[in-house]
Amino acid sequence: MRLLIAGWQGQLARALVETASSRTDISALALGRPALDLCEVRAIERALTENRPDVVINTAGYTAIDAAEDEPGRAFALNRDGARLLAEVAARRGVPVIHMSTVNVFDGSKPAPYAETDKASPVNVYGASKLAGESDVQEANPCHVILRTSWIISPYRNHFIASVLQKMRSGDVLRMVTDQRGSPTYAPDLSVAVFDIAARAHTARGNLSSSLWGTYHIANAGEPATWHDLASQVLCAAGHQAAAIDIERIATRNFATRASRPANAALDTSRLAATLGVTLRDWRAATSDAVQRLTTHP
Repeated sequence: MRLLIAGWQGQLARALVETASSRTDISALALGRPALDLCEVRAIERALTENRPDVVINTAGYTAIDAAEDEPGRAFALNRDGARLLAEVAARRGVPVIHMSTVNVFDGSKPAPYAETDKASPVNVYGASKLAGESDVQEANPCHVILRTSWIISPYRNHFIASVLQKMRSGDVLRMVTDQRGSPTYAPDLSVAVFDIAARAHTARGNLSSSLWGTYHIANAGEPATWHDLASQVLCAAGHQAAAIDIERIATRNFATRASRPANAALDTSRLAATLGVTLRDWRAATSDAVQRLTTHP
């Protein structure tokens, strides 16, 4: 199965490339700008013509949530217009697309985890641009799978878990929000599930009536976590060296950001499990694996 991954710098794109390297049944190529510029239809056409993918996976986009408040044009150009162009070009070639989206399409006011049938109502520009992208992908390519995720974490440097470990080592004060909660999603686990779904999309290619096509929520299992919970699990997995570290509990109002975040970013993944039989392990176990990787190969 030949896969073309739009985007190559993000946590999921890195995990997809890493996972594919150990698979003999998958040939995966991750491309970013300028080779695959979502704002240039000719670049998209060239990338698909040259690489002849069986499935396209779109991990690319504008992900700077705070900056998007001041750059809505750029956010919509990538997350809506670029997503539509990629889906259109793929559709003309009969290629299914897996489009990655986000829990930020919801406002966070629901007390329970969000299901696919819940009304989307973004509280920030980023979420609005991703929601618009979902709609355009649905219209542009009937053979689509949209995957909404929450709080992606990974074993890579310069991301949340590595940052917590670095602060621990340097003795910096850890301050973590306790009034936001979400469903941590481990990028390597997510990559395995995405490849599973890609294989199903490849099999269903051209079958417009397949029950596969549609929108799903995907995240690691386990009770929703706050950022404080997630950081605490990182320190717990780090062992004795973290035993004396205290994490200061703070409220969202004391952690100023340009963009609002949904207070509830937890996802109900039961449709994915019931329809496709796809589940991810508990986020605590995944977090421990990430800590192990980062402490073994810092």
